[in-house]
Amino acid sequence: MKQIARPNPIRLKTALIAAAGLMLATPAFAGIEMTVQDRDVARSVSLGGSCNRCELSGRNLSGATFTGASFMNATLVGANLRGAEMVGSNFTGSDFSRANLTGVEIVGANFTSTNFTGAVLTGAEAQGSFFVRANLSRADLSGAELHGVNFNGATLAGANFSNSELFGATLANVHAIGANFSDAEINASNLSGGDFSNASFRDASLDGARLTGATFTRADFNDASLRRTDIRGADLSGARNLTQDQISEACGDGATRLPGRLTPQACRGTIRVIRTPPAPPAPPAVRHFVSAEH
Repeated sequence: MKQIARPNPIRLKTALIAAAGLMLATPAFAGIEMTVQDRDVARSVSLGGSCNRCELSGRNLSGATFTGASFMNATLVGANLRGAEMVGSNFTGSDFSRANLTGVEIVGANFTSTNFTGAVLTGAEAQGSFFVRANLSRADLSGAELHGVNFNGATLAGANFSNSELFGATLANVHAIGANFSDAEINASNLSGGDFSNASFRDASLDGARLTGATFTRADFNDASLRRTDIRGADLSGARNLTQDQISEACGDGATRLPGRLTPQACRGTIRVIRTPPAPPAPPAVRHFVSAEH
């Protein structure tokens, strides 16, 4: 068995291309570290260090682990990242459009201004991560656990969040026209200032969420739970399937706009709203991986 500890970038780049078929952009390549098992068995790839502007479109990175890595402005269009782990890594400005991220696990990662158009993230688990100004148009996040995730200013048009858990998430200022939040748990989340026109909240739970200043033209609230939901200043005048029973459990004021003859009710006591997600954990130190070849 041959062991290589902390190989230099030139030798390691050659090994990466030969062993994993990864096409790395030469100007941005800098100290990426990787472990690859036999191709004929289940593959395990560990990535750390920096690989900004890497070209990885269509590559098979299923089960890969990104730990403290920097993949800023990388291109992963149509890549297979099924079951990958992304811990304390930076993917700012990268392109994951049409990528398969089914069952991905994300902790403290940064996806600011990242493109996930048409990506599949079903069953994804994310905690304390940033998707600020990211584009998730038509992305499938059904069944995902997105606790404390920050989507501030993101584009969520046509995205599928059905049956997802968004506890304590920031959905402020989002463009979520036609998004599907049916059967989702959006408790204690911040939806203020967002555009949720034609979105579906059927059977969703918005308990303790903040809807202030958001727009819900033709949004569907059939059987949605609005217990102590802050609708002060929210424009629900064009919303569909709202009932007085739902509104009576929410917290409104004179600036709340409602359809028909529905009347807002003022809540007693303090409304507890999570305005910002919890701080992500500190990125772990980059490990020095060893590549073993038979």
